[in-house]
Amino acid sequence: MMRMKMSALCGFVLTTLLVLASARPKAGPEQKCKSGPVDLVFLIDSSRSVRPHEFETMRKFMIDILSTLDIGLNATRVGVVQYSSQVRSEFSLKTHPGLDAMVKGINEIIPLAQGTMTGLAIKYVMNSAFIDEEGDRPKVPNVAVIVTDGRPQDRVAEVAAEARGKGIEIYAVGVARADMASLRAMASPPFEDHVFLVESFDLIHQFGLQFQDKLCGVDLCLESEHSCEHICESSPGSFHCLCLPGYTLREDGKTCAAIDLCAEERHDCEQICVTSPGSFTCDCNKGFKLDEDKKSCTMIDYCSFGNHSCDHECEGVLNGYFCRCHQGYRLLDAKRCEAIDLCAEEKHNCEQICFSAPGVFTCDCNEGFKLNEDKKTCTPIDLCAEGKDDCEQICVSARGVFTCDCNEGFKLNEDRKTCTNMDLCSSVQHGCEHQCVSTPGSFYCVCPEGQLLQEDGQSCGSCKSANIDLVLLIDGSKSVRPQNFELVKKFVNQVVDSLDVSAQGTRVGLVQYSSRVRTEFPLNRHHTADEIKAAVMKVDYMEKGTMTGLALKHMLETSFSEAEGARPADRNIPRVGLVFTDGRSQDDITEFAKKAKEAGITMYAVGVGKAVEDELREIASEPLEKHFYYTTDFSAISTIAENLKLNVCPAESQGKIEVKDPCACESLVEFQQATMSSLEQLTSKLSAMTARLEQLENQLLSRK
Repeated sequence: MMRMKMSALCGFVLTTLLVLASARPKAGPEQKCKSGPVDLVFLIDSSRSVRPHEFETMRKFMIDILSTLDIGLNATRVGVVQYSSQVRSEFSLKTHPGLDAMVKGINEIIPLAQGTMTGLAIKYVMNSAFIDEEGDRPKVPNVAVIVTDGRPQDRVAEVAAEARGKGIEIYAVGVARADMASLRAMASPPFEDHVFLVESFDLIHQFGLQFQDKLCGVDLCLESEHSCEHICESSPGSFHCLCLPGYTLREDGKTCAAIDLCAEERHDCEQICVTSPGSFTCDCNKGFKLDEDKKSCTMIDYCSFGNHSCDHECEGVLNGYFCRCHQGYRLLDAKRCEAIDLCAEEKHNCEQICFSAPGVFTCDCNEGFKLNEDKKTCTPIDLCAEGKDDCEQICVSARGVFTCDCNEGFKLNEDRKTCTNMDLCSSVQHGCEHQCVSTPGSFYCVCPEGQLLQEDGQSCGSCKSANIDLVLLIDGSKSVRPQNFELVKKFVNQVVDSLDVSAQGTRVGLVQYSSRVRTEFPLNRHHTADEIKAAVMKVDYMEKGTMTGLALKHMLETSFSEAEGARPADRNIPRVGLVFTDGRSQDDITEFAKKAKEAGITMYAVGVGKAVEDELREIASEPLEKHFYYTTDFSAISTIAENLKLNVCPAESQGKIEVKDPCACESLVEFQQATMSSLEQLTSKLSAMTARLEQLENQLLSRK
């Protein structure tokens, strides 16, 4: 570290000598002005308060100063800007290479004769005159001479401070009515060297003489006591002090202080910063070494020396190391390791068997048991519950084994797995009127062709019941007309009057269609004829097109769904659809007319006026004479309603639905028979459930 410090000090001394040598003035040929190269811009006030003869005096003032300077592109460059309410550049620093051209340009200036926007002019000089494109040279002093005769009409302090901050030395020359406070706000310090105020334009030449002395005077660094501690640098009529590299100028502007980058935290050392004037080097704390980047530190790895003697792993620490064992091992002394046997130490929670590995364990179960998802506890193997048996009907489980059994009405075969039906039709009083069909463990009754099984599940008859699910599709297209639509609603209510409507009896749903389909009310909405008729009269006329095929699709897929109140198909409640239309369908009806009938829906088709008979016949069920109606006039549809036969049962004539008197003797007998049959079925099912419960109870006892 000491060698690094000595090397840095030697480098600093050499740099200091070089800078001092370069700061000394060099001898050269005799020049017109000893100030050296300067970029000088005159900023002259041409407001209306400046009289013509005064402006001429200002021209002569500028020409007299230029005559004393060494004008040239490599010597002093000059630009002239005049201002009033606006700013205009007369010529830039690069425009004229010689004095004669500049004098000619000054003599051609025409005054603007407006207001006094001095702040605007200073901003222009700063941003547009002293720039590379206009001839400004790097490292050459920028000097601006402002000549004005009045108070500025805009703010000057801020823009002048900004210009001075960019290195522009400003001389402020005030004539007659000029404001001293504004001059001092514009000029560079010290004010005694940069602010001049004369009583009239006739006396402005006095400033010219003083300015020449300032700009082209002696080298104050050589011919005066400048008191700079390190370096003195001359400027026209003045000087300023500089410091050697690694030092900064103090507030007195003369003495220098060493820059301590470490103390100012202007370094990127990770641990220790060693300072020298304007520079620094990095070092590390004890136990660390400096990385190749000369900034960050890395702890010294004593394990890497290879003499630690650890059984498993060596872990480096500050100024040393310690030994560590692999997972599942423990440290015996400072270096040796031994395996941890959790099973032997009983540090496990296995229910039955524990298998050990270093620092870990796994659980297992005895024969006839299986390991649970928690990988710790065990459960007896239930081959029946896991489906690992080949019993046809009932599997009875024991620990790791099983036996087979059969349901009631079956017997176990010799293979002890399969079961044989005991044919309940031949062994019990089944009560079937026509035929008994045995099923595994049960039986059911069937009727001859053309008859239906009744509610008691045993007897046969020509009609299932007087109950139906009826959905009416009514045409609400534009061709129907509002007055005829009212007749259609009355037609619907006539049909409803002929039905036995109730929640358990006949259910009615209504769908209106035109270019779209709308369910007015589903099958499960209303449960009395009065409710339905009132709802029908509130239906609004849709108008527009005639999409009969779309309506049939809606009826099939939505209206006859259980969600909309249709009763399950296994209850054998007849489903009836009635389509009322007055014209040709605008879409295809074939597909869903066919699907509706294939789904067991009895379809009625009622047409009026321009309804197409072929379409009506395609919709209606067979025989057509009982399911197809047509009339030419809406006034006749009430007659159709009176003659309409909702032929639910083929043997019933005139389409009338038989409603039996529940108090009649025949009805009471039928009800009693149905009730007895239901009780017998419930008794049979209860016996089967009792037997199954006994089997489950035996299984639970065998597990205990």
